Amino acid sequence: MRNPLRRHYGRGDLHFITFSCYRRLPLLGTARARNRFVRILEEVRLRHAFKLIGYVVMPEHVHLLLSEPEKGTPSKVLQVLKQKVSRALRGRGKKDVPGQLSLPFSCARKEVAAFWQRRFYDFNVWSAEKLRGKLEYMHANPVKRKLVVHPKDWPWSSWSHYAKREEGLIGIDSMEEAKDEKRQAERKKSQTPHP
Repeated sequence: MRNPLRRHYGRGDLHFITFSCYRRLPLLGTARARNRFVRILEEVRLRHAFKLIGYVVMPEHVHLLLSEPEKGTPSKVLQVLKQKVSRALRGRGKKDVPGQLSLPFSCARKEVAAFWQRRFYDFNVWSAEKLRGKLEYMHANPVKRKLVVHPKDWPWSSWSHYAKREEGLIGIDSMEEAKDEKRQAERKKSQTPHP
């Protein structure tokens, strides 16, 4: 029997989430695939109303730093995000058009048993120090992996928001807003009478 993961929700913490492509295959290895992932992430963020504090999309895994959604849990958000990305990038529901050439990477993705690994790693971020550390870790990831020389050269991350105050491929929510929400959640919790 598997050792169940313990998720800690409802505390108003931010969540540092890591999830990987199936068998760590580089299924997000093209700019097109990473761009599509980011567009879907924005759709899911709007639908589930969570704050996106930071992110990086790597060829075979993703790191997200987000708040808890207004309704539901980060687990539900990840389920929806992973399903939508899998369908979009594996071409589910699309029929081949007669006479149209198929691209080699699209065929390879269809042959893979799954797009994502089943589980994900979730770390509750409760302090400013941990928050800074997780952001630095995410933004250094493409450099560490030798995909680029400097984080500015990897557009699929929140680095430009923090380093240059520029909007990248997706808008990033302010850390201050996230901290304010946590304080409000803590106040609300302390004011709730215990049975």
